[in-house]
Amino acid sequence: MHSFVDNSRRTWEVAINVTAVKRIRGLLGIDLYALVDDGFKSLSKLVSDPVSLADVLYCLCKDQADKQSISDEDFGRSLAGDVITNAADAFVEELIDFFPDARARASLRKVIEAGKAVRDRVVSHAERILDSIDPEVEAMKWISSSGTLPESSASTQDHLPSES
Repeated sequence: MHSFVDNSRRTWEVAINVTAVKRIRGLLGIDLYALVDDGFKSLSKLVSDPVSLADVLYCLCKDQADKQSISDEDFGRSLAGDVITNAADAFVEELIDFFPDARARASLRKVIEAGKAVRDRVVSHAERILDSIDPEVEAMKWISSSGTLPESSASTQDHLPSES
């Protein structure tokens, strides 16, 4: 079982089993078992949508939330920033563990790890590009390419006929 800690410092155990899959299918119309059927597009969409992910996580953690009298709104309020990423990772790991075939689990882990490696390389590349940008130089390029500024409204009033 995988877990994450929310912004209120509460630890949540993410448990995916047949009952949880059935609950989520009934309440949210999401079939957890089918999230990998379309080349991981559905899984990717779910984990990149914090609202849908929070709904799924709440369903998975509902028994724990009920014991602590935590509503779905309170649960959602405690999910922000890095907590969402950590919760998504716990969810994906638990989802992989749910699959009954050991070879399928191994393949899913490889795909997930490859996706993380690609994401890390893209982010690192973007950071290098951003670090190489000199805002002053880029601003001057933009200013010089935009041409001259239009006359101010004060100077155009000189050309209006007088009211006398």
